[in-house]
Amino acid sequence: MSPIIIAVLIVSVIGLIAGLGLSIASKIFAVPVDEKAEAIRECLPGANCGACGFSGCDGYAAALSKGETTDTALCAPGGNDTAKAIGEITGLAAGEIKPTAAVVLCQGHNVNAEVKLEYQGVKSCKMAAQIFGGPKECIYGCLGYGDCLNVCEYDAISICDGIARINPYMCKACKMCVKTCPKGLIEMMPLHEVKAAVLCKNHDKGAITRKECKTGCIGCMKCVKACEFDAVSMDNFCAKVDYEKCTGCGKCHEACPVGAIDIISLVSNS
Repeated sequence: MSPIIIAVLIVSVIGLIAGLGLSIASKIFAVPVDEKAEAIRECLPGANCGACGFSGCDGYAAALSKGETTDTALCAPGGNDTAKAIGEITGLAAGEIKPTAAVVLCQGHNVNAEVKLEYQGVKSCKMAAQIFGGPKECIYGCLGYGDCLNVCEYDAISICDGIARINPYMCKACKMCVKTCPKGLIEMMPLHEVKAAVLCKNHDKGAITRKECKTGCIGCMKCVKACEFDAVSMDNFCAKVDYEKCTGCGKCHEACPVGAIDIISLVSNS
């Protein structure tokens, strides 16, 4: 018999044996398909943002399918329509998602904020913050290099005059920007409600803050005294608003001598 034919037969036999082995292994080690989890996964938007508290959409779908959670209203990007769809698949009650949008609590733009150095490194807030807290005098303020913009999948964020701004019409409350901001300047605020917001996170004493930013909170406590609903408090020289207590009356805004508090009415087109 020709050596070439023998070689072909040997290779063919090896291939056949290997194929049989793989076929058997695929049966033995096959992972059962969770059809309910797959159906739930199809309802989710695929943002994989982790806002639900699980490891992305797959993790949330698996947890619902296995009964590890019964809360159908954890997917903020999907909204109430997604909660309803999950409820129909699982037989659970469709929870209600309170709509929110992200807000950048800083007014330290190019006019208001003083600059202490010229930064020429990588255009990243996280990187710039490692150089003396960033190029601005205020080490608590927005650096405006767009780390939050880069992680937003919904084109809701833009950089205006050196600071980030978020469009509530576009925001899906995935909280990716909240997690990314190295200064912790982005918070979620309720939609369709009028609330007061302290647009500052500076914790320096008032005299220092005045030199750093024209609209920085100086900790004078006039807003605290003006609020009749105990919604405003001081946190290490910086005012803070409890959105649950705030009625949006505007008295704290009127009392603030530096304009650090604004009355915000977030609306959505959905």
